[in-house]
Formats: sequence, structure tokens, C-alpha cells
Amino acid sequence: MPDFEDPTLFPVIHRHHWLNHAAISAWPAPVIAAAQEFVRDNQQHGALHYEDWMAREDALREQLANFLDAASPDDISLVRNTSEALNIIATGLTWSPGDEVIFPANEFPSNLLPWKALEAQGVVAKSIELSHTHPEQDIIAQITPDTRLVAVSAVQFDTGVRLDLDAIGQAAHQVGALFCVDAIQMLGALPLSTERSPVDFVVSGSHKWLMAPEGMGFMWSRRSVREQMHVALPGWRMYADPFNFNRTDWNPPMTGRRFETGTVNMFGIHGLSAAIDLLMKLGPEQTAHALLDRTDHIVTTLSKAPEIELLTPTERSRRAGIVCFRVHGTDAECMVNELANKQIFVAKRGHNIRVSPHFYTPFDQIDAFLESVQDAQLLTTCAA
Repeated sequence: MPDFEDPTLFPVIHRHHWLNHAAISAWPAPVIAAAQEFVRDNQQHGALHYEDWMAREDALREQLANFLDAASPDDISLVRNTSEALNIIATGLTWSPGDEVIFPANEFPSNLLPWKALEAQGVVAKSIELSHTHPEQDIIAQITPDTRLVAVSAVQFDTGVRLDLDAIGQAAHQVGALFCVDAIQMLGALPLSTERSPVDFVVSGSHKWLMAPEGMGFMWSRRSVREQMHVALPGWRMYADPFNFNRTDWNPPMTGRRFETGTVNMFGIHGLSAAIDLLMKLGPEQTAHALLDRTDHIVTTLSKAPEIELLTPTERSRRAGIVCFRVHGTDAECMVNELANKQIFVAKRGHNIRVSPHFYTPFDQIDAFLESVQDAQLLTTCAA
């Protein structure tokens, strides 16, 4: 098994303190190698090896099924990004006036706009303000017999709060509602089992914690739910034999491919395949433990600083790889820019600072961030 602290696996650590995986991750060495090999193959041979590329596509479905602890690779749809997957769900379900969709108020727009768009069909889009203490109960309290779907991000992008998916999913199912999880801030950071969790849809892009190229994503859907959905965007690529252009049976398949309209992102497929292979070899449980150790260290240190207010819970079970905080009396944008001048890269979200290491981030780089964010000179420079 590879050593996830092997510096040759993650070249970015030799140039930057990259603490912004919740935005876009740098690629690890196996993803870089897979990308280079795909480009070289195309450069030298064009599309002569397209059958091999399709075999990699099928292999990725198998990999993702294993990664998600899914019953079958047939439950996987390959898409361009999280937004596309959520729109497939929103447009694929049949809605009636008065149906409710529930989602947190401060969701990333990907998990807000598709549901708001349903208001034109008479759907009630209910955005719920989440408290820091009992966010699941805030959602569950709003579920009614009219609720058709509950949609949440597994980890909130602006606070780092990890939601109890089991509690929300069970409450949704009690009234016959579906449960949709945007897992882009969870997968690659923490494991998720579609067999054990009461989820109906799990969607994600590949460029954050999965450490793969942008423009690639996937959707897992439960077969019983998928069979209820119509195909809003039919296309030739959804069939298992896509190059049979003279077929007479154009009934969409019942597999996850029914939502794959046209030409797929072969470059992204090769990159994501290499990333999933690496994560599975390292062990999702082991990497999750290592990542939580790193956010433990950040939370413990920042909670001792009187000028810092944590927005992310201190409890290990309530977070993943994101820690959000504000430094009283300072301008967050200035702080982020000053840190970048030291090759320490974090993000500004609202008036807050978001730091997101990964399981491989060296502790000395985290310590450099923690020292810098409390440095008296920097605090003076960025005084609001």
C-alpha cells in the first residue's frame, strides 16, 4: 500500500502550502501520469485506441461503485459536474403544484438554483436557515407530507459543518420524500456508503477532495427511484452500444447511462479513474482519519486564540476537511491575500476565512498557516 505521506505522490507540497482543497485540488502524481499518457496517446494515435478509452470508462463505473459501496456500476451516471447532476434530478422527476423541496438556505448555488427553478411549476422551494447546534433538526422540522425531496450538501461549503445524513434521510423517507446529497465536499475527504445510508441520489464533481480534473463528475441513483424519472435530454451516448446508429429500439436504458446524453469527457475519465484508484489503495478510512487529525489540530489551535471565532464545530464527528473562522477586527480578503504572499493558500467565504487541508498535507505547513494567521504584524496590516 502506498504511503500517503510520500512527498513524491503530491508534488504541490514542494512549491506551495495548498490549504484550499475545498475549492480545487492539485493533482497527485498518478493523476498527472494518467493525464500525460492520455494526451500522448491522442497526440501519437488520434482516436485509434477509442475502444481502450471506452474500457476505461466502464472500469471507472466499477471503481465508483466500489468507492461508494454501491450495489452495481449500473447505478452510476458519468456527468460533467455537480450542477449538471442536480439539474438532471430536478428535470427528471415529475412534479405537481404544491410539492415541496427542502434545502439549506446557505447552500452553494449548485444545490439551490435547480430547486428554485421548479417554482415555475408550482413547486414550493423551502430554504431552511441552519443553526450551529442542531442543523439536522432544523431541516427535519420543516418536512411535511407535501415534501417530495430533501436536498443537502453533506458538508456545508461556508461553515464546514458535516450533516448527519442518516437522520435527515430517515426523516425524509418517513413521509415518502426522496433524499438527495451533494457530496462534493465529502467524497475523497470522508467515505460514504450508499448501501448503508438512506440516500436516493449522491452527486459530486471530481476536482475537490477527489483530486481529479475539472469538468468531470458523477451521479449515483437508486434504481427504484431512477425508474420513476423521465429522460429530459435523450441522446445517442446513453446506450450500451452507442455506435449502433441504425438501431430501432430507442427506449432509454434503466441504468445510470440513461442520463448520459452525448460525448463523454475521456480526459476527465482517465484522470478520475487514476484518482479513485489511488484513494482506494490508500484506504478511505485511513485517509479520513489522517484528514480529521489535521482539522483537529487546526480547530484545537484556533480555539485558543481570543481574537478568532470558529464557525466550524469543534467535535470531530461534526466536520470533515473544512475549517471556517473569522479573525475579529481584520479584513478577511486582506488576510487571504497576505497569506498567499507567503505561499499559503486558503479561501475567503463571505466575511470568513476557509482553510481546507487534505490527508497528505504536512503538519509543518499547517503550523506555518496557524502561526501566520495569528502573527501580530499580519493582524496589524489587515486591521479593518
